Amino acid sequence: MVDSEKPLKLIGRAEHVDFPNQAMRHVSARIDTGAKTSSVWATNIRVENDGKLHFVLFDKKSNHHTGNEVVTRTFAKIPVSNSTGHVQQRFKVKLLVVLKGRKIRASFTLADRSTQAYPVLIGRNVLRGKFIVDVRRGKPNIKKELERRKKLKNTVKRG
Repeated sequence: MVDSEKPLKLIGRAEHVDFPNQAMRHVSARIDTGAKTSSVWATNIRVENDGKLHFVLFDKKSNHHTGNEVVTRTFAKIPVSNSTGHVQQRFKVKLLVVLKGRKIRASFTLADRSTQAYPVLIGRNVLRGKFIVDVRRGKPNIKKELERRKKLKNTVKRG
């Protein structure tokens, strides 16, 4: 069966994903139909003399942090603009992700998502042709969303 012939799966505004090649399960992810490319929280990002990109998923503040280094030869550096229009250069890599039982090899930009409510953002590159998003559904982390909203309000007030 061709991928486009598979039925579309219904997902919510937040879901859990797995990264099987990194032995990471049940990672909270925000589903963002406005984002072109998916993004994952990464630390210790660097290109070594061997020409390979080295990075660690998440950091010590995350329950998913293992400290295991991911190394790849296949990567790019691309400009990414956020919702406010700020452009940042980020590394883009391919990772195997599982969403609602569906294995997808997708591009992820590596970013510091330590201040975000979700360590993973799933964009259109993963969603297109595979999922329908119903924002009333999913597994949102309401507590983290409220904490982040409160921090943002305080920052704006001090601003």
